Amino acid sequence: MLESRRNLALACALSALAGYIDSIGYLHLGGLFVSFMSGNSTRLGVTLAEGHWEHAAEAFALIALFVAGAAAGSLIVLSRIAYRQPLMLLAEALLLSGAAAAYAYNLPATAIAAIVLAMGLENAVFQIEGGGGLGLTYVTGALVKAGQLIAAALTGGAPWAWLPNLLLWAALVIGAVAGAAAYRWINLAAVWFAAGVAFALSALVAATVKWTD
Repeated sequence: MLESRRNLALACALSALAGYIDSIGYLHLGGLFVSFMSGNSTRLGVTLAEGHWEHAAEAFALIALFVAGAAAGSLIVLSRIAYRQPLMLLAEALLLSGAAAAYAYNLPATAIAAIVLAMGLENAVFQIEGGGGLGLTYVTGALVKAGQLIAAALTGGAPWAWLPNLLLWAALVIGAVAGAAAYRWINLAAVWFAAGVAFALSALVAATVKWTD
């Protein structure tokens, strides 16, 4: 999926967007994540072991919302309607806008719920039939793949095949830096910037790509 420049550019943009949003969520929630569910799952296990039921319930709720968002994105893919990819980006933009608006109306819990749904949905942007695809809001898989392709390059394989996966990781880190800075500046209102980027990506994809599948 990362072989075309178009897909790589879009994937990096969305990875940066996820990093931006996840750093905002991490700072707001004090150590929980809105897109990195492996971290939340570990936190769930630890809090259950310690008997901190309220914290465990919070981690579990985030995981459930993320799964619901991923399911919603998959339903769009499985519907086989035209312009699925820009529609998913539009849905993400609307959820992020709703989150920023909820914060403006002093509803931070609602804002976080909308953000987590948006992050789950984003992972369906590059989903293929059968449920496979490219994860965009976490980069563990990309780093594993980069390591495997580096090993292949050292043993005679394609010398730069690992670079796209490393770019995904770098994009997420850069986005996280920007998100942390924006959160320190204007708190959850920083999500408006992410919503604007998602709207722009949706329009760009819709305007420049022919969808025949």
